[in-house]
Amino acid sequence: MKKKDETAEQEQQTKVEPVVEESVTLKKIKESVHEGDPKPSRNLSLRSILGGDILSAELLRRQVWLILLVVLFIVIYVGNRYQCQRDLITIDRMERELLDAKYRALSSSSRLTERCRESRVLEGLKANRDSMLQPSDQPPYIVVVPEEE
Repeated sequence: MKKKDETAEQEQQTKVEPVVEESVTLKKIKESVHEGDPKPSRNLSLRSILGGDILSAELLRRQVWLILLVVLFIVIYVGNRYQCQRDLITIDRMERELLDAKYRALSSSSRLTERCRESRVLEGLKANRDSMLQPSDQPPYIVVVPEEE
């Protein structure tokens, strides 16, 4: 039984010794730390970023205006790009409409030219016997007006 009591006492002493050592170490740390000392920097990890710990960091709080300015520039950049894309789509649509209008004008012009040709007009006059219009037998002549000096 003496051996059991001795081992129990040794176990209690080993448990007590680390607690005493920790309290002594904490006292030394508290004595060495002053209020004016800079805060210890934390290691940045994915867990601290996703956990939101980075938002309470002093670095972020000091740079909040810079961050807001960068966000504003990003929003303006994205908005400008979106507006440019919309303008390019509008320009492309208008160019297609212009090309279509040019083709329609060209086809209308060719149809009008075909209908106004002298041979087509003469065919129309021959087909319509009620008309009193007839082609001239005499060629046109030029009237010369003397210039006054």
